[in-house]
Amino acid sequence: MGGATAARMDGEAGMLSFTGSLKIYVAVEPCDMRKGYEGLAALVTTALHQDLRGGALFAFSNRRRTRLKVLYFDGTGLWLMTKRLEEGTFSWPQGEQKVIALRPEAFSMLTDGVDLRGAKMRPWYDRGERENTSEKVMI
Repeated sequence: MGGATAARMDGEAGMLSFTGSLKIYVAVEPCDMRKGYEGLAALVTTALHQDLRGGALFAFSNRRRTRLKVLYFDGTGLWLMTKRLEEGTFSWPQGEQKVIALRPEAFSMLTDGVDLRGAKMRPWYDRGERENTSEKVMI
């Protein structure tokens, strides 16, 4: 099962790395950032129609796209990660769907400030992970 790994934090810029098998679902519509574990868990099941305990990360943003919350169930409990930008905004996915699936690489770029609009995978970059083509997976 995939997961998130934290790098060391010694005053340098920290980073999270996400393994290739990890599923990541991004809520397209903004969310009330006052929500905690229970509120976001309820959104996963009622609004995103996903299984919270399925081993995926669930990402939510505020209306101004300056804050990000990520919910993850690791088998023993819920993780809630938060990021607040000091300046600028996240280039958040938009669309008609309520949820968009992202590959770990795309999610890392999204959280690092890369604009994913118009991005596409090069023809040679096919990891053979497309077992479920019913989900729209960005990058």
